[in-house]
Amino acid sequence: MAQLQKSIDKRTALLKATLQLVNSGGIQGASMAKIAKAASISPATIYLFFSSKQELLNQLYLSVKSSFTQAAFVNYAEDISLEKRFKTIWHQMVHYKLKHPEEASFLSQCDNTPMIDDQTRQEGLLFLAPLFDLWKEGISKGVIKNSSPYLLYAHSIYPMAFLMNINSKDLCTADENILNESFQMAWDSIKA
Repeated sequence: MAQLQKSIDKRTALLKATLQLVNSGGIQGASMAKIAKAASISPATIYLFFSSKQELLNQLYLSVKSSFTQAAFVNYAEDISLEKRFKTIWHQMVHYKLKHPEEASFLSQCDNTPMIDDQTRQEGLLFLAPLFDLWKEGISKGVIKNSSPYLLYAHSIYPMAFLMNINSKDLCTADENILNESFQMAWDSIKA
């Protein structure tokens, strides 16, 4: 049991070190040697867990995406209006990003670069199924615009990355008033 925990701890340390290095120096700055050093693990040990840097990045992406979506859908209830359900999801996503700026930055980088392979990106989208289901329901009821989920995401969720970026640079404080106004703009962009 102790050996299993040690193995889990090493893998976790590698993922955390990769997250920090990618955020501070970009994907190119996160060499396997630097990751090993930051995780206090020998470089050869990395390959016991991950066959390549690409696999390490893909696994980190799935881990962060899973954590993000678990936070987004916690206490998700289907017995309230579509707008209130979307508002709950949207606010929980924002609060996750505010509480986990490193993870939010990493996900934002993943959206803008090809560092995550297509198969892994598609797997990550599966975590968002409750949101896509909500949109399908909204479209069928005429509450949400009849548009692709990618366009709905682009106009209602993706702007969060920009909001988090300007918040982190102290250009606009993401207080409750700003978040409520931002949500309203997101909702207005997708409602029918």
